[in-house]
Amino acid sequence: MNTQNQARNLMMRHSLNVRNRQQSMLGRTASEIGLDLDTSHYESEQSGTLGSTFDRSNAAMS
Repeated sequence: MNTQNQARNLMMRHSLNVRNRQQSMLGRTASEIGLDLDTSHYESEQSGTLGSTFDRSNAAMS
């Protein structure tokens, strides 16, 4: 595998991990306040990512 493919795969994996983490956070927060929430409809139809309102700063990451 060449360097370009490795970089692409790393970026895709990173994006998937970020999306999964954001959906988990949204689901946990919703359950804490008593909502039964399906996070799948909060994804952008274009990119499959959550909107920028769900972004976390690096300082808050665990």
